[in-house]
Amino acid sequence: MKLHEYQSKNIFSKFGIPIPKGRVATTAQEAKQIAEELGGRVVVKSQVLVGGRGKAGGVKLAKDPAEAEQLATQILGMEIKGLPVRKVLVDEASAIDQEIYFAITDDRAAKKPVLIVSAAGGIDIEDVAAKTPEKIIKVNIDPLLGLREYQARDVAVAIDLPRDYWKDFTKIAMGLWQVYQSTDASLAEINPLVITKDKKMIALDGKMMIDDNALFRQPELAEMRDTDEDAPAEIEARKYGLSFIKLDGDIGCMVNGAGLAMTSMDVIKLFGGEPANFLDVGGGAGAEKVAAAMRIILTDPNVKAVLFNIFGGITRCDEVAKGILVAMDEVKPKVPMVVRLVGTNAEEGRRLLENANMITAETLADAAKKAVAAAKGYNK
Repeated sequence: MKLHEYQSKNIFSKFGIPIPKGRVATTAQEAKQIAEELGGRVVVKSQVLVGGRGKAGGVKLAKDPAEAEQLATQILGMEIKGLPVRKVLVDEASAIDQEIYFAITDDRAAKKPVLIVSAAGGIDIEDVAAKTPEKIIKVNIDPLLGLREYQARDVAVAIDLPRDYWKDFTKIAMGLWQVYQSTDASLAEINPLVITKDKKMIALDGKMMIDDNALFRQPELAEMRDTDEDAPAEIEARKYGLSFIKLDGDIGCMVNGAGLAMTSMDVIKLFGGEPANFLDVGGGAGAEKVAAAMRIILTDPNVKAVLFNIFGGITRCDEVAKGILVAMDEVKPKVPMVVRLVGTNAEEGRRLLENANMITAETLADAAKKAVAAAKGYNK
């Protein structure tokens, strides 16, 4: 789950990381009022969950409250990469002397968190990594010991940070580690962390991503979710505890188990098809959950065929079959459906589907071939 800049920075502040004074506005009049309270120059920043806001014209400097109102009017009326801007963050402007990239994220290869810092802050870190990788410093963090102060100081030395700032830099590093750890974040990023003309270090921008699998123990963060970037089907899927991601293909997939779902998608592509979604109904899915999953798949107008690949263990194949029948009765699908049921109560499941006008398959390869052929031969 992604958090907005203003949400991320509010969390940073709770852990002692300095941020600019500012507030969120939903109208141009509010933006003007905030600018008046802050006095002087302000930055009006669009709050959408995509990168490249500045390049898209979603971040502007205003010299006074009147200009802040004018710029907020423009920004609140725009879309950035297809997402509507509904809020702006109005922050006091900073006189910047130096910009630093600063983040803690997951290092899957090392199976540890990693601190990533670069003196080339304020721009896309991917560009820095591609063009001048030597400017990026990475330090893995022992998950049991946590980030140590000496590691932060070593990084400060590595990026040639003046000694006068080592103490503040270390404090911010330790604060960001606490943010990352306590929120179950997969990314806690400051870009840029700036040194101002008056010799202060401030987190000018912030970005956080929270592990969706940990949201059950982060209820306050879960309430911060902005559904604007989510497809309606993904929102509906969450209501039923389904793992669903919409894709661009035309073969709907319903599978139990994330690994089997990924394998099913790979085999579909192997035989020349394109999956329309990732959908894991999970273990022990009952008829109601299966029916909800099928309804969600069939709301996609691009779907030309549906592949059911169920390996019955905890999930009973007869329960899946009942869910399919319930959903077919409700939705009355016109697209061809291919079903493979293997495992617990598979025979009973097949018996229930005998009269359901479905294409059956014994193996995953056979099922994928039939689904690809059915999608190619389907005419609305």
